[in-house]
Amino acid sequence: MSAAEVAKKAINKEALFILDVRNEDAFQDWKIESENFTYLNIPYFDLLDGVEGILNQLPQDKDILVVCAKEGSSIMVAEMLSDEGKDVFYLAGGMRAWSEHLEPVKLGELKDGGELYQFVRIGKGCLSYMVVSNGEAAIIDSTRMTDTYLQFADEIGVKITHVFDTHLHADHISGGRMIAEKTGAAYWLPPKDATEVTFAYEALEDGNDVTIGNTTIHIHALYSPGHTIGSTSFIVDNRYLLSGDILFIDSIGRPDLAGMAEDWVADLRESLYTRYRNLSDQLIVLPAHFMIMDELNEDGSIAKPLHELYANNHGLNIEYEEEFRKLVTENLPPQPNAYQEIRQTNMGKMTPDEDKQREMEIGPNRCAVR
Repeated sequence: MSAAEVAKKAINKEALFILDVRNEDAFQDWKIESENFTYLNIPYFDLLDGVEGILNQLPQDKDILVVCAKEGSSIMVAEMLSDEGKDVFYLAGGMRAWSEHLEPVKLGELKDGGELYQFVRIGKGCLSYMVVSNGEAAIIDSTRMTDTYLQFADEIGVKITHVFDTHLHADHISGGRMIAEKTGAAYWLPPKDATEVTFAYEALEDGNDVTIGNTTIHIHALYSPGHTIGSTSFIVDNRYLLSGDILFIDSIGRPDLAGMAEDWVADLRESLYTRYRNLSDQLIVLPAHFMIMDELNEDGSIAKPLHELYANNHGLNIEYEEEFRKLVTENLPPQPNAYQEIRQTNMGKMTPDEDKQREMEIGPNRCAVR
């Protein structure tokens, strides 16, 4: 069963039984999640002598998917279960493939015929975007799986002319610079996040308007520091707010991934409680990450109106500044795996090979305050 097929089941809330044969610590740290998925975690090494001991723990009325890190162990366990008369699947490519799968979702039509797409990296919680208009496209917060965007652009017949990162990412390796190199597109970065980068870029600053195609679709940059000192949001078509890692559907961004939590708390509060408050509360918030599967809409997208977030997101409803400071400096999940190496890679200071990049990104998204 491919990662794409599992993603469809997750989005459609179908039932699936997952036998995860990774070690318990790996399973507890990060697993395939969905509302109607159920799990059994038995390490592969405990099954080397046979699977007879777990047969009574497997369901009769659900698809069974065997999962491991890369694929090999799950094939062997699935074969043993098949020999016992079970109809089972294994996850092609393992958790590595799950981490790298991107699911494109059309968010809506833009004025004058444009379109906006969200790419959901369902296994990692990353969200990226493609704005399309009149044969041109812009990509925002791309992952390192650049072929997905290039192939999608070819399929819908558009040329990528601009690539943006809302900030210098610390949880995943950006594909922005590579897409720009492959397509000749302009690559935009907030200069306050780019003081140490080793490559040329276009300075993304507050008030920048970038037109895509020959229409009136504009990407308007809004300086919104806090997650990083350069974090920049985008207003697209006066309808969508691409919030980067400042604001999520169910939480807010953490300010500590560059070691500046205490210094950036005030910036984070200013961005969320003043800059965003001055925007239309009818804007649809499109974050760069999501935390839990409950945030997915029925169509698989992650999007909510800003007024709903101000009503329901706890991080936007903390009256006292000291309480807010405590929340975002003390109530933090573990930092992303290899986040310093990821930052160095996104600055151009490191050029790890593909296997190393995969290793650096393994694990869940951890960009939010809990």
